[in-house]
Amino acid sequence: MAAEAKVDPMHQFTIEPMFGSEAWELAGYNIAFTNSALWMAISAVALWVFVAGGMKRQLVPGRWQMAVESFTGFIDGMLEANVGKAGRKYVPYIFSLFMFILFANVLGLLPLGLVGVHPFTFTSHFTVTGVLAILSFSIVLIVGFWKHGIHFFSLFVPHGTPWPMIPIIFPIELISFMVRPFSLGLRLFVAMMAGHVLLEVLSSFVIDGWNAGIGFGLLVGLPSFVLMVGICALEILVAGIQAYVFALLTSLYINDAENLH
Repeated sequence: MAAEAKVDPMHQFTIEPMFGSEAWELAGYNIAFTNSALWMAISAVALWVFVAGGMKRQLVPGRWQMAVESFTGFIDGMLEANVGKAGRKYVPYIFSLFMFILFANVLGLLPLGLVGVHPFTFTSHFTVTGVLAILSFSIVLIVGFWKHGIHFFSLFVPHGTPWPMIPIIFPIELISFMVRPFSLGLRLFVAMMAGHVLLEVLSSFVIDGWNAGIGFGLLVGLPSFVLMVGICALEILVAGIQAYVFALLTSLYINDAENLH
């Protein structure tokens, strides 16, 4: 009798030390090199290779150069549409942010388990997406106060607000503004985690179905496998959409800092 598949949908999110670094500590803090850090490094290197390979500046661009220029032009157009001409100086950051998240999301979906390599989607951890959100939010605050000084607080008082309503509107707008980094990081984290959990659950249906016999395999395993293929295609789309949404919302927040609206 075939053994029942024991699939833990949450095990794939476990952060584990690598290369014998379990006992690495500094000032009481564990600084072990983990699988999450490894895939962050892989994503960063992949991004660097992608950009470096597309910077040949050939008169007739090849496919690689055209791909890099297309993504750069896409980010440039998004910033110009949402921030204006002043948004051009943020192209390097938004481009890097968008591509880093995109590479992270897509690499985590590769079927590398077939060759014994287990990809880790670090964007499915709120600690990572939260840090990216805080970094973007910090840029917004620095730009806002650097460019407008104390007048930056006028962002929390919509134009035309009656004076008696300001004590009510101001704290509401301020709280809404301060929640932005939390919602920005949470959106990406939830979207990536949910998709991977669903795929893991469906994989357990496929394994258990075929282990139970040909009848259950055809009734449960086969439909689950077909659904997995569809979900994988959807997850690739979600990977791109979530990277775009993160970059777009960051651009909109930068617009608030630049233009106070």
